[in-house]
Amino acid sequence: MELLTPAEGELALSHARHVLYEHITRESYTEPDFSTIFSKKRGVFVTLTKHGDLRGCIGFPHAVMPLRDAIREAACSAATGDPRFPPVAPKELPDISVEVTVLTEPELLEVVPTDRPAAITVGKHGLIVRGYGRSGLLLPQVPVEWGWNVTEFLDHTCMKAGLPRGCWLEQAVQIFTFEGQIFSEKGGS
Repeated sequence: MELLTPAEGELALSHARHVLYEHITRESYTEPDFSTIFSKKRGVFVTLTKHGDLRGCIGFPHAVMPLRDAIREAACSAATGDPRFPPVAPKELPDISVEVTVLTEPELLEVVPTDRPAAITVGKHGLIVRGYGRSGLLLPQVPVEWGWNVTEFLDHTCMKAGLPRGCWLEQAVQIFTFEGQIFSEKGGS
């Protein structure tokens, strides 16, 4: 995966922040000149927090559109389309912090189920659990934030998919790993 430079990471955050404001306030935003990496198809998630609490998180695990467009779509959806939360209100914007996670393409973990924990590194890998017509994803930073070990990370990803803890031990359940380059604001705008 081609990494973003620190300056490109700041641009990704700024773009997400401006798109968020544009989407919520309906004020127009003129996109900056982007480096070529923003034209490449990449997976991305935008996470919104308010005073440290999750306020919305939406993204694309697979590279389906250019990064600049994926950031735009994810930021708008995180603000108004995350079914776990009501839409972000204009008065909340100063208290919202933005995080952009640019992803590698998910790879199927091709080991026997009992060996899956040994193939996963907490803090490095994000997970996708897919099985029984369901799927769930957790970003690499989630188990670190919650202090989970690898088994807890697998279990929580199963539960995110609506599957029971320990389903990752079943051959019928697929586990995909990916990595993420994380760019975070220090606080609200």
